Amino acid sequence: MVQWVALAAVAVAALAADQVTKHIVVSRLALGDQVDVTGPLTLHHVQNTGIAFGLFSNSTAIVTALTALAVAWMLLFFSRSGARHPILPTALGLVIGGSGSNLLDRVRLGHVTDFLDLWFWPAFNLADTFIVLGVAILLVGLVAADRPVTRQRGPAVTAIRS
Repeated sequence: MVQWVALAAVAVAALAADQVTKHIVVSRLALGDQVDVTGPLTLHHVQNTGIAFGLFSNSTAIVTALTALAVAWMLLFFSRSGARHPILPTALGLVIGGSGSNLLDRVRLGHVTDFLDLWFWPAFNLADTFIVLGVAILLVGLVAADRPVTRQRGPAVTAIRS
């Protein structure tokens, strides 16, 4: 039960943070407008009907359905293995929250609002960041869990008899 509460808390926090930042961008920047923040970071209000890098932009219904299936699969996966590894609530919470937020946008608006723009990378949003961070945590956790635990032994102690 604690695992589910942790998963829900992380997912809701990620979804809320993404939705709030998108609302701020939509209410303050016209579509296509941009504001330099610092160095390579620009706030650039764009709409994305596809997925990463604008792929499948003409297939919004398919992308929406696949995202919903992915979220459902992650919940099923968690229900079957959530108690086995302590990082799963955080990792999957980030992925589910980010995916859920982008899914909410696709269902409500027919597109996802992207606004974080690095000059060397296509525009993205906090949901995308949460998804990538969650997957990275999951991969690191799974690799660490797969390593055998070895105990370090101290120097051998020999008894001296007199």
